[in-house]
Amino acid sequence: MQAYLRAAAASALVLVVAGCGTTVEGAAVADPFAPSNDNPDPSLGIEGITVVEYPVGLHVRATQRVAYDRTPPFGGPHDAVWAACTGTVYDKPIRSENAVHSLEHGAVWITYDPTLVTGAALDGLVDRVEGQPYLMMSPYPGLSVPISLQSWGHQLVVDGPSDTRIDHFVAALRLNRNTFPEPGATCAALPDVFDVDNPPPFQAGPPDRSDPNTVPMN
Repeated sequence: MQAYLRAAAASALVLVVAGCGTTVEGAAVADPFAPSNDNPDPSLGIEGITVVEYPVGLHVRATQRVAYDRTPPFGGPHDAVWAACTGTVYDKPIRSENAVHSLEHGAVWITYDPTLVTGAALDGLVDRVEGQPYLMMSPYPGLSVPISLQSWGHQLVVDGPSDTRIDHFVAALRLNRNTFPEPGATCAALPDVFDVDNPPPFQAGPPDRSDPNTVPMN
């Protein structure tokens, strides 16, 4: 009886080993948009990407506006308080100076023209962002293109949420230590400083350059 059990166990072992040894044709392929030592900024391979170098650590007060060189902005002076970017979906426009600070922390900010992106298209964007760390989205009135994505020093414009370049942009740039100034900085809102439900309001149009509260880019 014992000899029979030993033989059965040996047969089972052979089956298990045979199962573990089963091979599948093909090989694992690395994500071409994942940062690596050989490719520290994979976003450079995304068609249509815009890349600009900006100085870091330049803070402005809550009463000041920055004369940004791009719309939406994606680098340069910014408010000392960052916008929450923990997969945060804002249902109203937010102040650019707070959003740019979030980019300095490694976040991706997705903006959309609320007259061009509605219904199922808007739902598709929300599904991509909601609850995802170091992501945020907000409407941006007057954008004139459907969707614009921003990370520090990088921008990409797309026509809709089904564009695969959105995923490539996020994979390449969200928390990519090679492309943003403050690795390790949080995206959580500071209690009693930034109210996610009532964020600092969006200010449309360029600021008055003659106003002493306007901060130039250079």
